[in-house]
Amino acid sequence: MKRTLIFSALILLSGFAATAQQISREELIFLTPEWKGERFPDGRPKVPDDLLTRLKLVTLEEAWAVLRGHNYNHQYEDGWIMINPDSVLVGRAVTATFVPGRPDIHRVIDKKGHEKDGRVKSQNSWPIDMLVKGDVYVVDQFGAHEDGPTIGDNLGNSIYAKTGNGIVYNGAVRDINGLKEIGGFTSFFRSYHPSHHLNNPDGRLNTTLIGINTPTRIGKATVMPGDVVLGRDGGVIFIPPHLVEQVVKTSEIVRLRDMFGHQRLREQKYTPGQIDSRWSEEIERDFSQWLNDHIDKLPVPKEQIQEYLKTRTW
Repeated sequence: MKRTLIFSALILLSGFAATAQQISREELIFLTPEWKGERFPDGRPKVPDDLLTRLKLVTLEEAWAVLRGHNYNHQYEDGWIMINPDSVLVGRAVTATFVPGRPDIHRVIDKKGHEKDGRVKSQNSWPIDMLVKGDVYVVDQFGAHEDGPTIGDNLGNSIYAKTGNGIVYNGAVRDINGLKEIGGFTSFFRSYHPSHHLNNPDGRLNTTLIGINTPTRIGKATVMPGDVVLGRDGGVIFIPPHLVEQVVKTSEIVRLRDMFGHQRLREQKYTPGQIDSRWSEEIERDFSQWLNDHIDKLPVPKEQIQEYLKTRTW
C-alpha cells in the first residue's frame, strides 16, 4: 500500500513538472469542483455574460457579506492606485504569477515555452496572448517596483483590445499617461515607476513567470482562474464562480428593498423604526404590490423580479 502511494505521488509530481507554467484542464476542473456551468477549453469556469453585466451594480459590501456567509474570508484586497477610479471593473480572472528573476528557472521556462508550447516573445506577453473578451488580467508581480514594470501602454492597449477591461496588478506599471488615455482601462495597481522590467537571464533579470492560470495570491486574497473580479471604490473582491449568481441576486433584492423603503420614508407612510427593523406582513405585502406596479421601471431584470415574487408567500 505504501509503495503504491509513493508511486502515485511520483506520477502526480511528474505531471505537475511537465506543466509547471500552466496547469492542465483536468487539474483546473479538479480545483474548481463547485462550478457546474460552462467552461473555457482550458477548463476555466465561464460565468455567463448576463451575470457579469448585472454584477456591475453590486457593492463591495453586498459581495463581501455573501462570501463571508459561505466562509470565504480571504477574497478581498485594497490599498490600490487606480485608473478610472469612478468606474467599475468586472470580468473573469486570468491569473499570472511572477517571482523575482532567477536565471536557471527562467532559461528552462523560456526554452519550453518557445520550443514546445509555441509561445513567442518574452514571458510577460504569454498570459496576455490568452486573453479574451470579458477577462480581467490578474497578476501577482510580488510588488515589484524599480525595474519591475511588465505592463506599459503597449501591453495595456493589447489587454484592452482583447478584453475590454483593465487589470489587477500587484506591482508597478509604467507609461501611466498612456494607460490613462485608454478610455475604459479601469485598473488597480500598486505603484508607478518609469523603468521597465529586465528580461535577460544572462544579464539583468528581474522577473520570472512561473504560473499562468494557476491559483495565485493578490495581497491577502486567494484568486483562482475563472473567479469573477469586482473592482470599485478602491477595493477588489474575487468572487468564486459558483457564488456569483447568489451575490447578484442578493444585491438585487437589497437594492429593490432599499428603493421601496426610501420611497415610503419620503412619503412618510412608514416611520424609520418600521423600515429599519424586520418588516411587518403589511409592509411586505405593500412591497410586493410596489414591485408589481413598477416592474418595468426598476433597475433589475423583469424576469428576476417575477422569479422573486413567485417565492413570496404574502
